[in-house]
Parts: sequence; C-alpha cells; structure tokens
Amino acid sequence: MKYLILNSGSSSLKFQLINAQDETLVAKGIVEKIGSSNAILKYKAFDKNEIREVLKVKNHDYALELILKNLTDSVRGVIKDISQIDAVGHRVVHGGEYFSNSVIINEEVINKIKECSIFAPLHNPPNLMGIESCKSILPNVQQVAVFDTAFHQQIPSVAYLYGLPYAIYEKLKIRRYGFHGTSHSYVSTQALKILSDLNDLNEKNHGDRNIITCHLGNGASVAAIVSVRQLML
Repeated sequence: MKYLILNSGSSSLKFQLINAQDETLVAKGIVEKIGSSNAILKYKAFDKNEIREVLKVKNHDYALELILKNLTDSVRGVIKDISQIDAVGHRVVHGGEYFSNSVIINEEVINKIKECSIFAPLHNPPNLMGIESCKSILPNVQQVAVFDTAFHQQIPSVAYLYGLPYAIYEKLKIRRYGFHGTSHSYVSTQALKILSDLNDLNEKNHGDRNIITCHLGNGASVAAIVSVRQLML
C-alpha cells in the first residue's frame, strides 16, 4: 500500500509518497510559486537524482496533476498509475476543539476545518485547497486529515485558558491550542525510544519520563510533555 502525503500552502504543495508496509520514502518534492508562470517543481524519487523544472502552474489542481504525472511517469515515476495510491494524508494546521485525533475526511470534517479558518486564516484555507483538489482528481481515494492542534488537546484548562474574561473563551473559543503537534508527538516518542536503548529496558517505570520538545523551523514552538510513556500506549 502506498500513501500520498500532502502539505498544501497558499502558493506551494509539498508531497511525499510513502510505502505503508515498511514506512519507507518512495518519492518526495514540492511545487512552489503556484499561480505564477515561473513556478518551480522539485521532484526526487528514492533512487534517482532530483529533478528541478520551472513552468507555469495556475492553481493547486494543476500542481497536483503535475505531481501525479511525475509519480506515474515511465522514466522518472515510481508507480504505474494513480490507482496504486491507496490513501491521501493531509497536514491541516487548525482543528480547534473539534479534533483530538486524525480523521477520515468527509463533508462534515471539511465544514469544521472551514470554521477553524478563523483561527488560522493563512493556513486552513490552503489546506482545504489540497483536499478539494484531491476530491476532484482522486475522487475514489480515501483522504485523512492530520491536525497540528490534535496532539495538544490533552493540555489541561489551567494551561490553555488565557487571563481573559471566561466569556471570551465561551463565545469565541479564544484559548491556547498548541501547534506543530505532529512534530512534538513524533520527537517525544522517538526520544523515549532512544533513551530506552541507552538504558536498562527492565528498569521499573522507565517510560515515566517528562520531556521538553522543541520544534525549530520557519515556525518555532516548545512543548512540555508529562509522562511521555502515555504516548506509546
């Protein structure tokens, strides 16, 4: 089984094709400057040199078609046709209080993502562009939304409520939501695995560790995670 993973931005579409059986990377790349005549495609299959092309890409639909064309190309491609794509995963920035886990995308989920655009106006609308493009071009492929905020739904109210009148939270849902949750979840569980390898695996309560994780990139965030072993269960 192969999964296409998409991260759709306002003028970009990042992608990876993953072999689900062993979680290996099959191909990856990005289409940048979508909506311009000098858009950039970067495409790298796992055993080939990276390809870089400058071309006109008018919208996200065209960008997705370009990605699929390269993935199925007779020379540079890694699959025979798009029927070999078993599912599409989307990174979605904001799920509000609606989503504490990844979910299969349907119309109700799409509407909730739209509602949460008020909290992430620069991110959720482009994320929806990627979802809508897949609905159009890959109508028979199941789609899943993975939310940056989902991991942080475990935060207690004492930590997520701001020092503002409670009515503002009740009416407008203004609170701390937390971001880069997929990164913090992965980093914390990997840190526990590495620590387990370095220490006695039979040590009592070995997994009850408190960890601080840092996500450092174009955006940066820090998370304090209590008893990280709970993430492994």
